[in-house]
Amino acid sequence: MRDWSGKRYWLVGASEGLGRALAHSLSRSGVELILSARSADRLEDLSAGLPGPSSVVTVDISDRASVEAAAAEVGEIDGMVFLAGVYTPMKAQEWDADKVEQMFDINLTGCARVVGQVIGPMVEKDRGHIVLIGSLSAYRGLPGAIGYSASKSGMLALAESMHGDLRKTGVEVQIANPGFIKTRLTDQNEFDMPFIMEPEAAAQEVFEHMNTDNFHKAFPFGFSLVFRLSRFLPTSLYEAIFFRR
Repeated sequence: MRDWSGKRYWLVGASEGLGRALAHSLSRSGVELILSARSADRLEDLSAGLPGPSSVVTVDISDRASVEAAAAEVGEIDGMVFLAGVYTPMKAQEWDADKVEQMFDINLTGCARVVGQVIGPMVEKDRGHIVLIGSLSAYRGLPGAIGYSASKSGMLALAESMHGDLRKTGVEVQIANPGFIKTRLTDQNEFDMPFIMEPEAAAQEVFEHMNTDNFHKAFPFGFSLVFRLSRFLPTSLYEAIFFRR
């Protein structure tokens, strides 16, 4: 179990869904939180309902200057959790350039912008904790997930590279890849979503992962095995399983 008392964590993408639920879990454990997203009103409402100390710093992660200014305002931290993300269900035949580029810009490049602001000081101090929230869609390209699946795959590769470089240092890197979580994003889906989780249950999974020394966690466990093992399937079998809908 990690000692959370007195630690300062920056939650990027904290205003709703999994981010909001995880803020409550961390706050109950004694963490001082800096809550970030674009919506100041939602963040202030969240901050007011947390049991522990917290502050609000708005940020637009699509804008490097905004990320730099937010990081400067946040100051010294013990850890950062990146939860921000956008999703538009889309097939290749329905390609919308603006929405595809937005998914890459928020889910992957936005993540890199934030990591780029915190990793230098952590490396210099040889101490820190970086947690990225990905998706089961990261393991292999999925139909109807143009932009989202690819951007989350990029995030997974980013986390793996950082972990490989930093695993013998004092800077810890973790990634959590959840399945379906009931949020306004998944409300867009018109297909059945097996094992869909409430944000609070998903937050508990992430919090438990953050209490370990493990780099990677995918959940729900049984459902995630299908996606993780798909990496080893020949293309014909992969398509037979995943390309049916």
